[in-house]
Amino acid sequence: MDKHGDDCNCSSDEFFHDQVTLTLEDDTEVVCDIIAVFPCGEKQYIALLPEDAGEEGEVFLYEFIQNGDEIELESIEDDAEFEAVSEAFDEFIDSEEFDEMFGDEEAEDEE
Repeated sequence: MDKHGDDCNCSSDEFFHDQVTLTLEDDTEVVCDIIAVFPCGEKQYIALLPEDAGEEGEVFLYEFIQNGDEIELESIEDDAEFEAVSEAFDEFIDSEEFDEMFGDEEAEDEE
């Protein structure tokens, strides 16, 4: 599997600024907004949206590995794993959108 490790320039300081710079296989650098870190099975994954992609841009999904202060993004090579991660991301986004739409109303109803 392709490991970005140091090549992705995603030190913990940069990660928490909601953006990361990926260095792709062809040495192209892409600045991405961090959409979410979410679980799927026993692993954590990260969803990234290239900064210049617009609203309907392609989302990049990577395995997210954090060892202390070190952050590593690993490509998902297995098709079945990628499909499962894609579905988990879709479910995560759907639940976030639901919470955004109805979260405030539910809080008001409880008062």
